Amino acid sequence: MRLTRTLFMALMLVVSMGAVSAQDQTTIMLAGWSSSDSENAALQAQIDAFQAANPDVAVELNLVPDYDTFMQTGFASGDYANVFYVDSSKLQDWASAKVIAPIGDQLTNVEGIYESLRSVFTYDGQLYCPAKDFSTLTLQYNIDMFDAAGVAVPTTWEELAAAAEALTTADVAGLTVNPELARFLPFLYQSGGAVLDAEGGVALDSDATRAAVQAVVDLFVNGYARTATDLGAGWAGEAFGQGKVAMAMEGNWVIQYLEDNFPDLNWGVAELPAGPAGKATMAFTVCYGVADPESNVSQTPEALAASIRLVDFLTGDEGAMMVGESGFGPMPTRGVAAEPWLSARGEAFKPFVDGAEYAYPWSFPPGFGTFIDTFNTNLVEATKGNLSVDEFVTSAAEAAQEAVDELN
Repeated sequence: MRLTRTLFMALMLVVSMGAVSAQDQTTIMLAGWSSSDSENAALQAQIDAFQAANPDVAVELNLVPDYDTFMQTGFASGDYANVFYVDSSKLQDWASAKVIAPIGDQLTNVEGIYESLRSVFTYDGQLYCPAKDFSTLTLQYNIDMFDAAGVAVPTTWEELAAAAEALTTADVAGLTVNPELARFLPFLYQSGGAVLDAEGGVALDSDATRAAVQAVVDLFVNGYARTATDLGAGWAGEAFGQGKVAMAMEGNWVIQYLEDNFPDLNWGVAELPAGPAGKATMAFTVCYGVADPESNVSQTPEALAASIRLVDFLTGDEGAMMVGESGFGPMPTRGVAAEPWLSARGEAFKPFVDGAEYAYPWSFPPGFGTFIDTFNTNLVEATKGNLSVDEFVTSAAEAAQEAVDELN
């Protein structure tokens, strides 16, 4: 009887200690959007590893279907997630609204993150948040079509145009790329141009812009490039997988899509062809933003400290290695994890990694949404021959100037 009572008291002590431990935990929410099953599983594995190393923190992962609405509602109420995804295109808007706290100076070895990715999330001279992972644009090409036509993989604009012409038939387009700013910007940077100069002034009205526009327009007007819609596909990756086009310009999200849906496709990857000013590509990425305690009632001092610890782990060397070893689509943001990603994914996809060294951010100042819409609409018209290159450049520069004037 005495032994039974002793065991009972010991059990109650363990239970009470567990209850105290649970009470001492700080619970934080990480909000984002759902991606592929493999990416979701990789993120949960990172969170599990963080919690095992930090038992005083409980992380609730909330992957939201209508993410932008979810976050905007939270911002308006003053009660939102402690940690949350911030697309590079949103960084300047959300930082200027003071819903994100700048935590770059509280992270471990930020220099290990690719410089191009640090610059994406730097605003007013401060690194606000570290990139979660990233994708770059490359050239995907159909190996069988290239071999049959005796065409080499293009490395320059001139070679790209020649290859697109040689590969275009009655049934197959040489290249598919949507005429939109996100796909045009590599041409602009490869030409030595820019949308804005270093001082924030409009730089579009330039010979470099005209050369880039002319290169893109010529591909379409001559019939060597077509949009995915024109090819009867939902997007460029689908058109490429279906064999309706010999080349496409997509990010590393295309890898798993093609492997899952077109496993027999014989295809390769190359860096985007260089322009007159050299190589350029785009970096598409999101960061882990930490809520500013001045704007979020849920960001208590304890929650803020736990949030920074979580982000530091997810984007530090250990977290990056976990992303690399998982091998899902987006790449780890630290060079130290590039080889594990290639080992898991395949050395053939090295051009995606190489692009990190010279990638430009997909990011604009607050209020540039109308400019982007105008740019995209008019670029479509230019590729149809309905606007001259000069007319297009003038309209784009005017739209950018209106956005700058509104900002100032």
